[in-house]
Amino acid sequence: MTEAKTASRPPEAGEAYCAVERQLAILLRRAKAFSAGMGRKVHPDLDPGAYGLLVRIDQSSPMRSSDLAAYLRVGRATISRQLKVLEELGLICRSPDPEDGRAHLLSLTPEGRRRLGNARAARESQLRTLLAAWPEEDVWLLARMLERFNTLTEGMHP
Repeated sequence: MTEAKTASRPPEAGEAYCAVERQLAILLRRAKAFSAGMGRKVHPDLDPGAYGLLVRIDQSSPMRSSDLAAYLRVGRATISRQLKVLEELGLICRSPDPEDGRAHLLSLTPEGRRRLGNARAARESQLRTLLAAWPEEDVWLLARMLERFNTLTEGMHP
């Protein structure tokens, strides 16, 4: 909606929520494409969704695959297939869980950590370029609002 339309009439009830939904849909589509591109920077054979797995493993390692599946709200079979590929590419490793001999803990390999670090540096550079015209206080505001929204959605189920 343009500013001229907004200024000429009061917003309708619920319109703000529709606007948020539209903007989230755009953000999610673009984030998915962005994440796929970042995954290719980590490894050309990486599945588009695997970048997020690597980021989470890096943030929370060592971690069980069941905890990763729960965090991402996917089934164990799905996470198992994805982790197998990451392991075959040499990006993650599994080690026995000292608290449960049946379970394994996931962590990045040194090569996985190096590749993910390079991809993150490239992503940060893209964000710096994209947001260069914004005052730093606006960048902080965006970060805080996204964090606030993400906190709200932590317990949600699709």
